[in-house]
Amino acid sequence: MKKVAVLFLHVIVIMASGCGDSHKDRRSPETVLIGINHPVQESWTVRLTLTESGIKRGIIEAGHGEEYKINTGNEHHLDDGINVTLFDITGKPSTTITAEKAVIYDNQDIEAEGHVVITSRGTTFIKTEYVKRTSNDKMIRSDRFVTITKPDETITGQGFESDESLKKYRIFRGSGKAFIK
Repeated sequence: MKKVAVLFLHVIVIMASGCGDSHKDRRSPETVLIGINHPVQESWTVRLTLTESGIKRGIIEAGHGEEYKINTGNEHHLDDGINVTLFDITGKPSTTITAEKAVIYDNQDIEAEGHVVITSRGTTFIKTEYVKRTSNDKMIRSDRFVTITKPDETITGQGFESDESLKKYRIFRGSGKAFIK
């Protein structure tokens, strides 16, 4: 009988040693094995929604995405066909950006690169190799060679800036052709 009592005491000790304050003993996730410049998460057929005060401002779709932890938060690196649809204040699609790859930042800034094409309501086409959309002022900018095509004009230049709907834009060091009716 003594053997049974001894075994019973050992079981209690083992069980008690595994118990503790769950909040005090909680460990943070180990990211040491991930290493620098390696994603913490990877996804395929990605769809991200941009919101502002609960209102949908954009949808970003890509074939592949990776999430990286950086000092200031997260970055989402997307590739394999990027399609960004931006919505106007009424909730209607106003501008579409397609590219080979993009980076989405925590503040909802978007950098797109590689065969970038921007379309607004089917009438304005912008082609360039790089654009950045900043969320704080809702502007699209590039410092690269750009071609802007509208039904009655084609303008080229080195860099541009525009509102999201492409209604007001400036092109830098521009030249072009316009047809006067």
